[in-house]
Amino acid sequence: MRYLPLNPRLQRLYMSTHTATDMRWHKEKWVDDNVMWHLADGEAWKEFDQTFPQFAADPRNVRLGLATDGFNPYGVLNQHHSTWPIFVFPYNLLP
Repeated sequence: MRYLPLNPRLQRLYMSTHTATDMRWHKEKWVDDNVMWHLADGEAWKEFDQTFPQFAADPRNVRLGLATDGFNPYGVLNQHHSTWPIFVFPYNLLP
């Protein structure tokens, strides 16, 4: 099993001024033009901001997405082995 620690990777996003600016984009440069082209335009993002205003107030807070999907790597269905990759990605970045 491989484990890649999350904290150092998130810290690296803020080490560069370019990516740090991109991570804060959703709060500092977002424009409400009634076109959904980023998750910040969605109802779930807006509801989260209303439900947790202290979290939403700091543009440096990171919103993460989690995705997983299991599969049998060898295609043999009678084996008890399967693989479940887990992906975590920041929603803050530009599309």
